[in-house]
Amino acid sequence: MAQHAERQRHHILTVLVENKAGVLARVSGLFARRGFNIYSLAVAPTDDERFSRITIVVDVESTPLEQITKQLFKLINVVKITELAPTDAVERELMLTTVRAEPGTRGQVIELVQVFEGRIIDVGHDEMTVMLAGPPSKLDDFEELMRAYDIVELQRTGRVALPRLERRSPRLRSVG
Repeated sequence: MAQHAERQRHHILTVLVENKAGVLARVSGLFARRGFNIYSLAVAPTDDERFSRITIVVDVESTPLEQITKQLFKLINVVKITELAPTDAVERELMLTTVRAEPGTRGQVIELVQVFEGRIIDVGHDEMTVMLAGPPSKLDDFEELMRAYDIVELQRTGRVALPRLERRSPRLRSVG
């Protein structure tokens, strides 16, 4: 039920911007000045070095999406804005977390990491660092289970998203 409420409340914007110094500062400054709430933000270059893609998950309960996009379009370096409803997007996020994993519980932690298709990327005497990538809900579930083992540190990247691909197959023409 909480996930359904989140879907209604959050919306994803992918913003194609010119890959120039200060663009991210202008975008985040716009959100700060207008009091728009950013739930998640991720930025990276695209396959074309002239552009970067900013993925912003916004809280549409506090500010209408239309108002956010209108303000973004006013920024000079914004090239294109794509609005993605969570049901129309493929979303992924990366998590790194260090958890206590003493000899008595280490096997349980390793088993949970395997169930969630994560990877152990560093091991200490009483702690392990785990990497997990997937839909945000999967990371939420894993994080909740890891709390029982004492999370020492946790870092999440924020969401990245692309539109879902068309699934209809092309019509076949009869040869005659």
